[in-house]
Amino acid sequence: MEIKRDRYLQQVIDYMWDGQVKVITGIRRCGKSFLLNVLFRNYLLGQNVSPDNIISIELDLTKDIKYRDPLALAEYVRTKVEGQGEQFYLFVDEIQMSDEVKNPYNPDGKKITFYDALNDLRSLPNLDVYVTGSNSKMLSKDILTEFRGRSDEIQVHPLSFAEYYSAVGGDKEDAFEEYAFYGGMPLVLSRPNDTAKSNYLSSLFSEVYIKDIVERKKIEREDVLGQLLDLLCSSVGSLTNPKKIADTLRSKTSENIAQNTISAYINHLEDAFLFSEAKRYDVKGRKYFEYPYKYYCEDIGLRNARIGFRQQEMTHIIENVIYNELIIRGFSVDVGVVYSNEKNSNGSYSKTAREIDFIASKGGKKIYIQSAFALPDEAKTEQELRPFSLTGDSFPKIIVRKDIRKRWYDDSGVLNIGLTEFLLDDSVL
Repeated sequence: MEIKRDRYLQQVIDYMWDGQVKVITGIRRCGKSFLLNVLFRNYLLGQNVSPDNIISIELDLTKDIKYRDPLALAEYVRTKVEGQGEQFYLFVDEIQMSDEVKNPYNPDGKKITFYDALNDLRSLPNLDVYVTGSNSKMLSKDILTEFRGRSDEIQVHPLSFAEYYSAVGGDKEDAFEEYAFYGGMPLVLSRPNDTAKSNYLSSLFSEVYIKDIVERKKIEREDVLGQLLDLLCSSVGSLTNPKKIADTLRSKTSENIAQNTISAYINHLEDAFLFSEAKRYDVKGRKYFEYPYKYYCEDIGLRNARIGFRQQEMTHIIENVIYNELIIRGFSVDVGVVYSNEKNSNGSYSKTAREIDFIASKGGKKIYIQSAFALPDEAKTEQELRPFSLTGDSFPKIIVRKDIRKRWYDDSGVLNIGLTEFLLDDSVL
């Protein structure tokens, strides 16, 4: 089944021949290789590029294992490209699997890395370079430093609901129920039944993600990493911090687990694109809080699989799905905090913090969003609307609801919109 990933394909096309290394990042098995080796390759072939001019190297396969040596990679590509009058395209898949090797001219000096190989290759005027990888620090942070602004990053995510629905069709609400259970990892769609889907998602954690992190980060306490994963998955969208997590694990295991260990393991999970962190932002004070944060899973199906498809609280699932949708659409996302003066039983007033689920920002655009499973009565409606009235500004405000199908605006100009309509309509934001 070929699923359209037009959002990402267009980004790749837009960056063609700009002199930069195109770095395609994202969680493993989310479709990075498919984007490059199928969708973009087909686009190039449709532009009359010869198949012989597309050099594809897959470092996670044994056939290309020799090119994990960056010197061998650079030499091989140069022999095919250098001095030719035609344009060539280089695809290198899972670049984080490249090795560091000794400098043959200075064995005791700095090792040669894939950064050196790619910097060398991008100097060839007839070569356009594209790489994929699944480690955020190596590919999003270090690579930008090493290339000194000579790279473009395209982050690919699991299927959005719109991409998922374009493949499955049918009743939108039924499709969302399935999506909310099994998520958007592309290969889930090819699994023949519920058992196969569940087993596939569970094996991704045990056989791919955890093994990757343990081996690459040299994790000594795999049991603690697993407990942390279980805790984060069971409490997506809840406020927490490393100290609180360490205390929770200590109460369960009677073992003193260092806060620094928890912080390091959370960083590893973020590096592998398994979780994202949303910081709390004081709307009127215009500052971020140091702690606590919220953590959201990159794919809701992975989250569900990790906890055995238990704890299917639709409110948390919807919140996670909306967060992921905002990230996919290119917004930076914070949790908003506003304050109200509440009257106490003794007649005095106290400052009370109220939360806006998401502040979505992009360029000069800012949108406040509340996620609600249902607003069955005035009390619940007031609870969701109250934080909007405390912002003191006129930025757009939206409540995304599971209990309505048609969109409408209330007297305060707040847009009430059904969940599936919000997820399927890019123009809403």
